[in-house]
Formats: sequence, C-alpha cells, structure tokens
Amino acid sequence: MPAHNVTVVTRRGFLTRSVSAAAFAAGLPAALRAADAPAKKLKGNIRQGVSLWSCKLGKLDKACEVVASLGMAGIDLIHPDAAETLKKYNLTCTMMSTKGHGIPVGFNRKENHDKCVEAVSKAIEAAAELGWRNVICFSGNRKGLPDDEGLANCVVGLKRVAPLAEKKKVYVCMELLNSKQHKDYMADSSDWGAKMCEGVGSDRIKLLFDIYHMAMMEEDVIAQIRKHHKYIGHYHTGGYPGRAEIDLKSQKTDYAAVMKVILETKFDGYVAHEFVPKRDPVKSLTEAVEICDV
Repeated sequence: MPAHNVTVVTRRGFLTRSVSAAAFAAGLPAALRAADAPAKKLKGNIRQGVSLWSCKLGKLDKACEVVASLGMAGIDLIHPDAAETLKKYNLTCTMMSTKGHGIPVGFNRKENHDKCVEAVSKAIEAAAELGWRNVICFSGNRKGLPDDEGLANCVVGLKRVAPLAEKKKVYVCMELLNSKQHKDYMADSSDWGAKMCEGVGSDRIKLLFDIYHMAMMEEDVIAQIRKHHKYIGHYHTGGYPGRAEIDLKSQKTDYAAVMKVILETKFDGYVAHEFVPKRDPVKSLTEAVEICDV
C-alpha cells in the first residue's frame, strides 16, 4: 500500500494539543516525560496497533496518549465501549473483541454454532456502526475432534456469518494460536487456516496470523505468509521465544524482514504488537514501531 507519511509529533507538540502539559506529564511513564525529541515521520507502509492487555501502558486513556504520540493507528482487542476514548485521540480499534465467544469454545463444533454466530454477528454490527475493520473469532479446542472434521464444521459455521460480514464490509478473522501454550487449540496451523478460508469462500473471512504463535509451532513464518497472504486479514507480533520485545538481540524472528514480506504482499490491514514487555513499556513499543516501519 502507498506510504501515509504519518507524523510522529514531538512530545511538547502533542501535549499542547491534547491536555495541559503539567497534568499530562504527571501521569506518564518516564520515557514520555523526557525532554522533547526531534519530530520524526513514519513511512506508514505498515499500519501498526497494539494490544491493550499486553502492552502495560496503563488504562485506556493513557495507552491512547502513548499510541497517538507514536503515530500508530489504534488499539487491539477492545470493545465498543472504548469508542469515544479512541475517537478523542483519532485512533481506531484495529481488532475488535467478540463478547460471548472465546478461545476454548469455537466454530469447530456444530453445537456451538448458534452461540458463536450470534456473538460474531453482534460484533460485526457494532464494528460496522463504528467504522472498525476487524472482528475476532476462534476455532475452539479439539477435545478429541479430528482436525478435518473441525475444519469442516468451522466452514459451515462461518458461512452463516459471511453474508453479514460482506454486507457490512467487516473482516471476521480467526486467530491462529500455538497449541503448546493454548493446549489443544485446533487452529494452530496456517495451512489448516488457509484451507478453512478457502472452504468458506468469502473475502470477508480471514485469518489473524500471530507471528509469535506460528513461530512457536515451528512454522517458517515468511514462507507461510508468502503462501497464504490472501487469507490473512491481521497480524500480531511477539518476540520468539518468550513473547517479550521484538528487538533482534533478544529473540529469533527478524521482524524487519517479516514486515518487508508483508509489504510485498500489498497487505492493507493492521499489524498489532502483542508482546509482553520486560523493559520500559514505552521504550519497547517505540522500538517495535521503528523496527516494523519498513
């Protein structure tokens, strides 16, 4: 996608436009209370977000302040009740959580379909109303169910929500997770996920490709992105192993290289950081944004 030339404002400039500098600075992490930094511009080819649960930036308002100051697009995995706060900072929800539908109980069993379809349909309606792009969904755990049967069941269930997603122009993204930590989770392979999307046959049913989780499953992340990019609607980052910062010294995934491949695929969605920082959260997020700004 073309560059957006997103401006990262100076700290002083951001403070002046939002709230009083004294009140704002009193509640910010030390990294944002430092002296003014020179203004920088992001290339903006990769639109970046961050998961609120993992980033350790504090409550939503404070997280939005940091995210906006870094020139990022928005916050991941939140609900519509956050809409007004996001709007205040000119941010979006990069991936909307789906109430009443979680990791263990998903679309891979037909007896779950009515509940899952209702929850995802409500989320699609809400996302469309707010102008948000993505809604999350899950396969569910195996519990002895063969993968091919679970895949077929997911296809049946997601075909029920695909027409609404198409009508409302919202992407429903099934998250790929590693089944070593999320024990027994079925959608633990990008090949499995791509086959599921192909079976549904809707451009609005996609995958949430979590780079950390697929690395944990020992996939060749770059090769799989090249192979299945047309089915990927959203990405998550996280250092492998350990799920800490994504800087190249502490983990094995070359995120700059991964981002370049994502860019080659003409991806127009969001890449959201979902690492759990071990160092200063603002500094870590700042570095992650810079690494991924290819």
